[in-house]
Amino acid sequence: MSEDLWSLHAPIDPDLTLPQAVTGSVTLIIPTFNEAGNIVELLRRLGDALPDPEQLPCEVLFVDDSTDDTPAVIEKAAADHSFPVSVLHREVAEGGLGGAVVEGVRRADTDWIVVMDADLQHPPHLVPELVGEGIRTGADLVVASRYITGGSRAGLAGTYRIAVSRGATWLTKGLFPRALRGISDPMSGFFAMRRSVVTAEALKPLGYKILLELAVRCRPAKVAEVPFVFQDRYSGESKSTAREGMRFLAHLASLRSATPLARLIGFGLIGLSGFVPNLAALWLLTRAGMHYLPAEIVANQAGVLWNFLLIETLLFRDRRRHRHWADRIGRFALLANADLLLRIPLIAVFVAQFGMDVLPATALALVTTFVLRFAATEALVYLPRTARKAGRHTRS
Repeated sequence: MSEDLWSLHAPIDPDLTLPQAVTGSVTLIIPTFNEAGNIVELLRRLGDALPDPEQLPCEVLFVDDSTDDTPAVIEKAAADHSFPVSVLHREVAEGGLGGAVVEGVRRADTDWIVVMDADLQHPPHLVPELVGEGIRTGADLVVASRYITGGSRAGLAGTYRIAVSRGATWLTKGLFPRALRGISDPMSGFFAMRRSVVTAEALKPLGYKILLELAVRCRPAKVAEVPFVFQDRYSGESKSTAREGMRFLAHLASLRSATPLARLIGFGLIGLSGFVPNLAALWLLTRAGMHYLPAEIVANQAGVLWNFLLIETLLFRDRRRHRHWADRIGRFALLANADLLLRIPLIAVFVAQFGMDVLPATALALVTTFVLRFAATEALVYLPRTARKAGRHTRS
């Protein structure tokens, strides 16, 4: 990148046309959140680890979401090093640490992108090795792994965190066996990737597990791994919390439901789970003395609300911005209740016109209205913004 673009005192223009990448060049993206105590030591170790710029041209980009003085510390420490250092501070931390990495990817014009944490649990001396392994093997993605020979999770403090990390690894590999083939450590936050295989616009990160997002959505053709020993945190506290764990599970659901068939299956499973709050509400209302007919109608709304909340969180998280939440829930409830009105006439048609017995006619009506409700929900409640704009443009 040009000297002006990487000046700590110059704003980064997102519309700037970037120059041609230097062969073998690297952008080291480091997302930060209140890491002021780690910056000086991190840059010192990077200075010791990075080879001569003629061998491996490397630029360091901090994408910062901090509420402390981390950007000022970066600016001061950068003056002591010969390699270019830039900091992009985000006022809104959209997408968490994964979103910070995507912002860095959008601004990278080098052959390679390396992503690492700022807490020094990822050893800086491995940066040249990751890129070198990619060049040597022709891999598109090189992952620093704790789970191959020579690697270790030694710096992962506590039995609980080790168990959570292992469980998350097994879960992700079970959900994405093809996309994660050849990746023993999909939870790693330390990796190198060819810039040419990353499409920033396709990435929709939630939380801090950006490697999983990249592997599933970008599908690198060839993957290699380098062992590394997970180090103790140099300064500060871990950002891993129960809230991040819930965001991680929501992210998994979003990735797994990326295809229409997967969303259809997820929609059905969520619909089945809605029987639990529906029946619970019906039991409470009838026990309280309400007649069973109005109780059925009210209890159905409990199931509708349950389904709406799960569908919002797990299936259509990235399609919620173009409508107000009240508009979405109103449309969703209307479609869910219309399902009941449509099902009875369908059963009558199947029985009277096609001579079907009541039970198979009911089952067929359930399947038919389910598919129609899924299609209507996707189109009328969560229709993507671009499609709506295109429709308006066509009609004008």
